[in-house]
Amino acid sequence: MLDTATIERLAARLDEAERTKALIPMFSKEYPDFSIEDAYAIQRAWTKLQLGRGRVIKGHKIGLTSKAMQNAVGISEPDYGVLFADMFYADATPVPFDRFHAPRIEVELAFVLKAPLRGPDCTIFDVLNATDYVTPALEILETRMHRVDPETGKMRKVMDTISDNAANAALVLGGRPFRPMDADLRWIGALLFRNGEVEETGLAAGVLNHPANGIAWLANRLAPHDEYLAAGEVVLAGSFTRPVDISRGDTFHADYGAFGSVSCQFV
Repeated sequence: MLDTATIERLAARLDEAERTKALIPMFSKEYPDFSIEDAYAIQRAWTKLQLGRGRVIKGHKIGLTSKAMQNAVGISEPDYGVLFADMFYADATPVPFDRFHAPRIEVELAFVLKAPLRGPDCTIFDVLNATDYVTPALEILETRMHRVDPETGKMRKVMDTISDNAANAALVLGGRPFRPMDADLRWIGALLFRNGEVEETGLAAGVLNHPANGIAWLANRLAPHDEYLAAGEVVLAGSFTRPVDISRGDTFHADYGAFGSVSCQFV
């Protein structure tokens, strides 16, 4: 287990990497045995640095919600990160490409809460009752550390991703907001277009069998740290497409059928 001084030092490295857009070595290279709890401790220390700079928490994101992704990284549960207010973009708003280093994009559903959710016994029904509305969303992923070590060729570990705020950088909300009981959320699908061509398709059932399951998991995961999901928070429930690389000038459009669409252009 990493000591407090090491955790704070690694959090400061992430902070510097985000501000300079310079990738840093993955932490698992220097600390090959650091644990998932160590990774979340680094994430919390990094979050504290951001709050000290005046950033405001507006929600959370959940990642690694498909069995394929969990098997690929060798874990049996999702991961999570923090959403700050300055990460949010409105539908069809230009997104500055220079904000990122090597961004990717995913298709998701966002839940906006009208009541708090607390663990340890939160269920999918608690999530549905506490949700004001659900809306289409695009998550923009980013990394502050190498995904592949340039010297060894080894991939980063899930602990690296968790410490790096679960690879979140920004999000775009759009589409037609709807009440969670007005649709079977499992059957909501989307087509993701890049520059007019379909890149990905997906169905929300791929997110832990039901996208609300991840939010219940998160409320329960936060409980041991005396944390909870507050009313008004936006929670990204997890992607039901693979991440797609973004280049400057790309336009992305996600079509959710009857639930509208969400789009953005990287300028």
